Amino acid sequence: MSVRDNTQRSRFEMDVEGGVAFASYRADESVVVVNHTEVPAAVNGRGLGSKLVRGMLDLIRASNRKVVPRCGFVAAFIRAHPEYQDLVR
Repeated sequence: MSVRDNTQRSRFEMDVEGGVAFASYRADESVVVVNHTEVPAAVNGRGLGSKLVRGMLDLIRASNRKVVPRCGFVAAFIRAHPEYQDLVR
């Protein structure tokens, strides 16, 4: 499962069984403000949200931007994974 940046819809996406998991955002050249993450209910509880967030943060890092985690799930993921804390603005 790979995460992609759908800039037209302002969200990071990952195809999952039964649909698309996504994290919606606002962004500029230097920062990505993540507002909401969603995983289809049929696949909830399988760790797919964490895979989505990890892939999203890797893409943000690769683009040399910072992240503002307005979504509680993303904020909790970053707190639990110190290797991503340098991305927080």
